[in-house]
Amino acid sequence: MCRRRAREAPECSGRGCAVPGTLVLLLAYLTYLALGTGVFCVLENPASHDSSERFQSDKWALLRNLTCLDGPALDSLIRVRAYQNGDTFLGNTTSMGRWETVGSFFFSVSTITTIGYGNLSPRTMAARLFCIVFALLGIPLNLVVLNRLGHLMQQGVHRCARRLGGVWKDPAKARWLASSSALLSGLLLFLLLPPLLFSHVEGWSYLEAFYFAFITLSTVGFGDYVIGMDPSRNYPLWYKNTVSLWILFGMAWLALIIKLMLSLLETPRGSCSCFHHSSRGNFKARSWRQSPDGETEPHSTQSGCRPEGPGIMQHPEPSARVACCGKEN
Repeated sequence: MCRRRAREAPECSGRGCAVPGTLVLLLAYLTYLALGTGVFCVLENPASHDSSERFQSDKWALLRNLTCLDGPALDSLIRVRAYQNGDTFLGNTTSMGRWETVGSFFFSVSTITTIGYGNLSPRTMAARLFCIVFALLGIPLNLVVLNRLGHLMQQGVHRCARRLGGVWKDPAKARWLASSSALLSGLLLFLLLPPLLFSHVEGWSYLEAFYFAFITLSTVGFGDYVIGMDPSRNYPLWYKNTVSLWILFGMAWLALIIKLMLSLLETPRGSCSCFHHSSRGNFKARSWRQSPDGETEPHSTQSGCRPEGPGIMQHPEPSARVACCGKEN
C-alpha cells in the first residue's frame, strides 16, 4: 500500500497537475491585484480630484489677477507640471486618470514587481500604510508566480529538446536548438515587437521604446520613460492592462533566460565515468550525470574510461576508492 502510494505521488507533479496549479496561482495573483486596485482607487481617487479642483481654482485666480498672461499657455504649463507631480484635472485631455481603475491597476503591478517608476506615489497616509502591507505580501507572491511561469517555460524547452533528440539522435544539438528557439522567440515577443506598440501610442522612437522595454522587464525602472504620461494624447483603455500582462510574462521569460545562462556558466564542461572500487575488490562502473531538470541521476557505464557531457560527479560510498581516467582519488 505504501509503495503504491509512493509510486503514484510523483505523477501529480507532472504536466497534469502543474497546469491547474498554475491557473489557480494566476487567479490568486489577479485577485490580489484587483484588491490592491480597488483599495488604491478608494483611498487616492478622492484626494486626486480635490487636488485637481484646487489647481483649477488657483489657475483662474491667477488669470484674473494677471491679465497680461496668455490663458491657453498658462493652462498647458500648469497642466503638464501638475500631471508630472502626480495630480490630474477634471476634464483633461488624457483618458488615462492616475488613480482611476486602470491607473491604480498599473500602479499595483509596478509595486509588487518592484519596478517602481517613481512617477506616481500615494499621497494619503492610509494609502501609504496599505502600500506597505500590499508590497510586503505581494512581492513574494509575484516571485512565486514568476518562478512557476519560468518553470513551465523551462519544461516546455526540455520537452521540445527531448522530442528533437529522439528524432535526430543527437541530444546535444537538440538542446542547443530548443534553447536558441526559446531565446529568439522570447526576444521577438517581449523585446522587439512591444517597442513598435510603444512607439505608435507614445510617439517615441523605436530605440527609446526598446530602452523602456528592457528597463521595465529588468525591474530597473528609472522612470525617465513611463507609458501614459503625455496629457495631450488619448490612450485606449486596454493599453495599460495589456502592458501589465506583458510585464508579467516578460519578466518570467527574462528570469528563465538568466537561469539558463547561470546554469551554462555553473555547469562543468565535462566529466568522465568513474570506476567504483569497493573493499571486496570488485569494480563497478558508475557515473553521475545531470538530468534536464537539474537533478543528478546515476548512469551505469561499461568498463573503461570515457568522457561524458556536463554532469556532476559524486561518490556514493565514502569508503570507496575511485579511479577516474587513470587517477586515484
